[in-house]
Amino acid sequence: MSKVYREIPGLRVEIDEVIYMPHLDAPDDRPHPFVYFLSIINDSEQTLTIRGRKWIVKSGDGETVVVEGSGVVGETPLLRPGERFSYNSYHVVKMNSEAWGTFFGILDSGEKIRVTIPNFKLKVPPKK
Repeated sequence: MSKVYREIPGLRVEIDEVIYMPHLDAPDDRPHPFVYFLSIINDSEQTLTIRGRKWIVKSGDGETVVVEGSGVVGETPLLRPGERFSYNSYHVVKMNSEAWGTFFGILDSGEKIRVTIPNFKLKVPPKK
């Protein structure tokens, strides 16, 4: 089976909201937690299952962290035409950063697909 993942028209990701949440636990070297809400939207004519993801988080000083794994928040969502899967998760960063990535999946036909996660900013508010 080919390792080539293709994009299909009508499958997209929307960033619904990004919220700075300073009261959440975060390690000392990455003290700024952000919760993000996003939706994977299947406006294609095909049924698919999301099987994995790859996130890239780049901080203001150029440091890049890559996170890869199976599923999405512990699930492998099945999306029929017209359906969406919405969830929230978080990133912790040391300074202003940006995040983006890709979800990987498979069509009912067995063809491998991908959908881009748009770039979004993790902007640390100024101290008061």
